[in-house]
Amino acid sequence: MRRLAATTLALALLLAGCAGTSKSDASASPTQTSAAAAASTASPADVAALAAVKVDGDAGAQPKFTFTQPFAVTAIVSRLIAPGTGAKLADGEILAVHYYAVNGTDGKDLGTSYGATTVPLTMGDKNNGTEMNAALAGQKIGARILFGVPGAESTELMLIEIVGSKTVPDRAEGAAVAPVAGLPTVALAADGTPTLTPVTGAAPTALVSQPLIKGTGAAVTDGQTVTVNYSGWLWDGTKFDSSWGGAKFTSALKSGSIIDGWIKGLVGQTVGSQVLLVIPPDLAYGATEQGTIPANSTLVFVVDILDAS
Repeated sequence: MRRLAATTLALALLLAGCAGTSKSDASASPTQTSAAAAASTASPADVAALAAVKVDGDAGAQPKFTFTQPFAVTAIVSRLIAPGTGAKLADGEILAVHYYAVNGTDGKDLGTSYGATTVPLTMGDKNNGTEMNAALAGQKIGARILFGVPGAESTELMLIEIVGSKTVPDRAEGAAVAPVAGLPTVALAADGTPTLTPVTGAAPTALVSQPLIKGTGAAVTDGQTVTVNYSGWLWDGTKFDSSWGGAKFTSALKSGSIIDGWIKGLVGQTVGSQVLLVIPPDLAYGATEQGTIPANSTLVFVVDILDAS
């Protein structure tokens, strides 16, 4: 997960082998230990074990799993439970996905999105993992896919259901806004990738949310889920993160999902806009060092708001 977002119970983590993560663990740090220990290719025994799992329940509702416990596989394995009848999925689309996961050892629930909001998944994103992308390739909206995911302590059973998809643009589109004196300046490559020229002097102590391109879409509201392309720098111009060249970034604008500076800075901006955020430490990571971001850092982001829902 990228640094600016808190770790959530996301499909990427489940397929990385984090068996045992539940909704109540959603802020815990991900671990790659079990993924490293798992075999890279499912064996015939793994395929047979997943084939023996019975899945009941109608589309759109949380399924019920019936299986012999303990359930275990040595590598990630998938099985199509029901083909979709909607549009065929295409790489780059943002999928709306429901999931349900249980512990293979004792059958206890590990988490679900049924009865709540769907989770986003970018079709073809390398961060999904090879097995997830292979399972999704060629599928249609409505498909239900069962996964067996080996973990350090137990194997996880997880079903995903593709309930929707949408295509979003790659970059902001709208009217250019004149630069504001005293703020870092931004130049754009032909594909929209931003570069930053920092300014000298002390960083602002209050949040700055300055549109660079004004989009014509609806205003972003608190709690919405946004899809963006972004780059991030320290105040001195040291780059520490970017979504450009990879998958678009999607997150809910709510506390615990994203740093407060993003929530306060993006709410009220319009879809299609590009926004320069200068975020003081108290709205970012405060006195806590975060990877390559030193403690008490002022952060600068250029964010292209591509979608909000």
